[in-house]
Amino acid sequence: MIGGTGIAVLRFCVVVALTFLGLLALTFFIGRVIPIDPVLAVVGDRATNEQYEVARVAMGLDRPLIVQFASYVGDVLRFDLGMSVSTNRPVAEDLARVFPATLEMATIGILIGVGLGIPAGVLAAAHQGRLTDHVIRVFALLGYSVPAFWLGLVGLVVFYAGLGWVSGPGRVSIFYDGITPTVTGLLTIDSLLDGDLAVFRSALSHIILPATILGVFSLAYIARMTRSFMLDQLGQEYITTARVKGVPEWRVIWFHAFGAIRVPLITVIGLSYAGLLEGSVMIETVFSWPGIGNYLTTALFNADMNAVLGATLVIGAVFILINKVSDVLYRILDPRSR
Repeated sequence: MIGGTGIAVLRFCVVVALTFLGLLALTFFIGRVIPIDPVLAVVGDRATNEQYEVARVAMGLDRPLIVQFASYVGDVLRFDLGMSVSTNRPVAEDLARVFPATLEMATIGILIGVGLGIPAGVLAAAHQGRLTDHVIRVFALLGYSVPAFWLGLVGLVVFYAGLGWVSGPGRVSIFYDGITPTVTGLLTIDSLLDGDLAVFRSALSHIILPATILGVFSLAYIARMTRSFMLDQLGQEYITTARVKGVPEWRVIWFHAFGAIRVPLITVIGLSYAGLLEGSVMIETVFSWPGIGNYLTTALFNADMNAVLGATLVIGAVFILINKVSDVLYRILDPRSR
């Protein structure tokens, strides 16, 4: 017989599989209903009817939808996302090349957001109604409301063109482009593994501004949610009891109140991280960052549906993965949810 742990693992796998199947169905039918002809994108608008029909049959678009969907699922499970019209390369290879750039920038952004957003939210809650609270709330509101492209342009004008503190658009200076062996796809990590500090400094100088701007949006969201969670806990009776017993205020805040909000914060951080991975399109466009957002934008302009659907599928899969990891951490930190 299967034990309780085995049943839980089986249930987890079934939920992930069904969610991923739903994502496949969504991306497949999106590709069929949008007003872009994938055959025309391949053969061009000067092709004859015979050439058009040959291409249509070769792409399998003459088959029933259910057959097309089954074939699409099989191709995805084999990591075959088709050929990109824009690059004339397999979409899977393109995504493997561009996704690490987005992952690197979003990871630095979420580290900034978590590292500053959580203390800011706790500080605002601990000083509710005071100047500190008002300043943090206004900053969080601005960070959440200012358009990403505007903040990116202002950052380039001030810190790149004006002060010269950071490097400009791109992932690395043109002098160092392509000289670092790809191991992880994360240029800062790969340059350190290769022992090339010049490439590392260049990569860090290029990534720090766009990652910080992403971090500002993450910081604003995390700070607001942390403050809300903390205020709810600070009003509980067990907090009052701890204070009456003479427990130091810093311990009441960081051990008692903050300890109780770690679980919901995991969900907030996970959603924020996933949001940075899929929501970096404008930042990547402003900074000419060769990530999945830039790739998706180019594919949309070129009516490259294989690339669009492949990128959408990867982004959706990342959301599923991060949500499931959050669920696992939730169960680890809160035994009551097991």
